[in-house]
Amino acid sequence: MDKYWKIKEGGRKTEIDKLVYELNIHHVLANLLVQRGIKTFDEARDFFRPSLTNLHDPFLMKDMDKAVDRLETAIHNNEKILVYGDYDVDGTTSVALMYSFLKKLYRNMDYYIPDRYTEGYGISMRGIDYAAEQKISLVIALDCGIKAVEKIDYARQKGVDFIVCDHHTPGKTIPRAVAVLDPKREDCSYPYKDLSGCGVGFKLIQAYSQKNDLPFESITEYLDLLAVSIASDIVPITGENRILTYFGLKKLSEAPCTGLKAIKCVAGIEDRELTVEDIVFRLGPRINAAGRMESGKQAVDLLISHNPDEAIVLCDKIDSHNQNRRHIDKNITEEAIRSLQKKNQKDSYSNVLYNPEWHKGVVGIVASRIIETYYKPTIVLTESNGYATGSARSVDGFDLYEAINACSDLLESFGGHMYAAGLTLKKENVPKLKERFEQVVRERITPEQLVPQVDIDVELDFKDITPKFYRILKQFQPFGPGNMNPVFFSENVADNGQGRKVGAAGDHLKLNLIQEENPFDDMPAIAFCQGAKFERITGGNTFDIAYTLTENTFRGQTSLQLNIKDIKSD
Repeated sequence: MDKYWKIKEGGRKTEIDKLVYELNIHHVLANLLVQRGIKTFDEARDFFRPSLTNLHDPFLMKDMDKAVDRLETAIHNNEKILVYGDYDVDGTTSVALMYSFLKKLYRNMDYYIPDRYTEGYGISMRGIDYAAEQKISLVIALDCGIKAVEKIDYARQKGVDFIVCDHHTPGKTIPRAVAVLDPKREDCSYPYKDLSGCGVGFKLIQAYSQKNDLPFESITEYLDLLAVSIASDIVPITGENRILTYFGLKKLSEAPCTGLKAIKCVAGIEDRELTVEDIVFRLGPRINAAGRMESGKQAVDLLISHNPDEAIVLCDKIDSHNQNRRHIDKNITEEAIRSLQKKNQKDSYSNVLYNPEWHKGVVGIVASRIIETYYKPTIVLTESNGYATGSARSVDGFDLYEAINACSDLLESFGGHMYAAGLTLKKENVPKLKERFEQVVRERITPEQLVPQVDIDVELDFKDITPKFYRILKQFQPFGPGNMNPVFFSENVADNGQGRKVGAAGDHLKLNLIQEENPFDDMPAIAFCQGAKFERITGGNTFDIAYTLTENTFRGQTSLQLNIKDIKSD
């Protein structure tokens, strides 16, 4: 599939030159800073040297005073508290963080994770009934609840109070909970809007600690859980999230909680400094697998464990779920793609697939996989509790949430954001949804959004890739949305004759590249899933590359390597 190269607009020369002079850095690095909105020495200092002292006052968040007061009252009166969260990584880390913090101060507690298959996403009637039966008078809901208007009214009738800690976009009506903490509320003036659900929970324990004169260290020990939530939930790693992720990764690398230490061990990454990428591809999927395949409660059990032996047993079980999940999603993806091939969908602008036999826990992953082959907004549905239910994923720049909202009269419920959503509808409405969603996408999507895109920051010549350059570039980490690993492009490069196909099927390329302006120093490079281009770039042919800079460690030796994202040749 051909890709469109979108090269970002460079920063203003005067601003770049100023940073080059003040920071004594290469102009390409200065340009990267300006592209990220960093234009002064002080802004650069805060970017390169994150500090926990720059976290915002949690009481700037709407209803925070009410939330802390209600929590203090519950503890003072020995009320039973239930910590409630969603079954994904953000939800389970949120519950683990809140439960672990409060458990050190207070014993009369429980936690609850709804079942993905029988209760679905968010606050459930069964969960509220459980709270009432257990004589629980306060529920702290994390990573969910902002749209649970009727359910929280039901809880009030049962004598159950709610503190909602959510980060999703509110509906027209705010639930009548004791406190609703959500920086995306229109009436909330909190300075940073992009916290994860776990991040909102963290602000609550920060506020509680602040008011009750607890040492700051009483909450920083949970930054590893918070970093896992931020990375896994794909929220922007900017502003406050960047500070929290920076220190959370340090905690995760050096002294993680017992449960995360066990997951690191199973994932084979226990002896190195971790990155956001490690969380996204190694830790997060294992935590997610518990809720996808059996119960998210297993993930919380692991994340709050203090017993290393118990943690290993729990982790092995979760890792087994993850292996099973990978097998199932591979089979369903292959089946879905075969179905699309039979239907010859080349003239469609969207994909909507429904199979009542598919596993509900993997349909979101399958939707993402389908987009890798058919680059269109995609909905994958299965059957659960008599309804069609599933997940949707989008392509770059297309607002999936608004497209699904345009189909809301056909749905029983839906939620999500621009690039990912979940939805439930009556089975008889599936054909209507296919037709309506296709119509909405066709009307709103642009031709450019139907072509996969490589976002490129700036041109870079091989001669400028020095140890100092890379040393400073590494300080741009942690990378993620809003601060992605810079993608460079270089023109007129060639393989030095040592390039070869690698991988069992020859799908990948291992190259040593030279550039016409610098023909004597070659750059090692890896190009995943681009083996088909090998013949076009051999024999001295020149081509252009888009790539990131990475380190490759082999037999104890670490060297700089280009990770090629795309190759363009005549």
